[in-house]
Amino acid sequence: MSFDFFLPCPRGLEAALAAELADIATRHLNGAAFTAGAQVPGGVHFRGGWAAGMAANLHSRIASRVMLKIAHRPYRSEQDIYALALEQRWEQWFSANETLRVDVTAIKSPLRSLEFTTLRVKDAICDRLRDVSGARPNIDTATPDVRVFAFLTATDCTLYLDTSGEPLFKRGWRLDKGAAPLRENLAAGILRLTGWAPGTPLYDPMCGSGTFLAEAAQVALNIAPGADRQFGFEKFKQFETKVWQSLKGAAQEAKRSARSARDDFQIYGSDISGDMLIKARANFERAGLPAIAFKQLDARGMTPPSKEPGILVANPPYGERIEVRGRNARGELREPREPAGGRESRGREEERFHRVQEDAPDPEFFNAMGDALKQRFTGWHAFILTSDRKLPGQMRLRESTKTPLFNGALECRLFRFDLIAGSVRQRPAADKPAE
Repeated sequence: MSFDFFLPCPRGLEAALAAELADIATRHLNGAAFTAGAQVPGGVHFRGGWAAGMAANLHSRIASRVMLKIAHRPYRSEQDIYALALEQRWEQWFSANETLRVDVTAIKSPLRSLEFTTLRVKDAICDRLRDVSGARPNIDTATPDVRVFAFLTATDCTLYLDTSGEPLFKRGWRLDKGAAPLRENLAAGILRLTGWAPGTPLYDPMCGSGTFLAEAAQVALNIAPGADRQFGFEKFKQFETKVWQSLKGAAQEAKRSARSARDDFQIYGSDISGDMLIKARANFERAGLPAIAFKQLDARGMTPPSKEPGILVANPPYGERIEVRGRNARGELREPREPAGGRESRGREEERFHRVQEDAPDPEFFNAMGDALKQRFTGWHAFILTSDRKLPGQMRLRESTKTPLFNGALECRLFRFDLIAGSVRQRPAADKPAE
């Protein structure tokens, strides 16, 4: 039996996710039915058997969730949505003994209140289960057993059953995060966009808690991102235990084999903050990854970690890690200023300071970082994610490509700089900022 699935992902990574799904089908489904569907802003559709949905949960590094389509129909009012939800045979999937959460998202919906619509979907599911079993499920918005999503356009309502549970970017290994945390699935998607492959040197000069590097190490060692976590579908009535045991068993065996690997897979990281490097090492250990060489280093002083050119990738933080430990980008100590008004005022002042820092990168820092790339990284390809479209001008480098991506709701660009000898020129002052 085949089902329709929808996999949401960070916006800008739809094509990368579609390519990844095709790889998963080839490598892990042993010829099982899999049909690629449309790519839409923020996700990818596909059709396949129950094994395909489980394999996508286990192996996708880019998807945020794997959603099982239950129903789709036009609507005009909340009552139409209630009627659609009431008609569905939810009892095929779960019972009133499981706790429930309902979420509604909408684009251009004419309905006045999404909260009321959410309540109507919840009521319909509970009423249906009460009618068939005599009991209603309890609601748990924090750690529910079952999650139902309703997606509304201006005219249509689609109901989905979440097969993932916790979002897929929660791999279970990252407990320590930096000042500018990057979700694991966005990092994995960016790595795919760079064209990096195991065996090619990879360097993150502002690695923070090590997200790019840990994702790359898992790829190099063939470790499934979901090998050590549980999924929502494990609580469904239609859960195919034997198929799942086979899929997960193979993934866990691959991870056990990876623990004994000690080959140099040429993944390198550095950061100006020693505290962040402690967190990065701890995250690698939790993920069951072999230790790599982390180095405490200001990005302006970075040098190639390998003789062979490779891929440099970075998500520069504009605040705390550049001005780490009260030291600004020019190396001058910055004395803390006590605001008038005591602790409450100090909290507001610190909040305002961090807001300003996030919006106001230091041009001198990125000027020096650009010089380091031009002078020392000939032959490398550098990829830098930023919400600042003026970054290439600040680095005095001309980007070869710029890919729009969204880090949550924040619109960013992934700039690519090809550091080829004789072809890297300073940006003329008259150049317009990148769009």
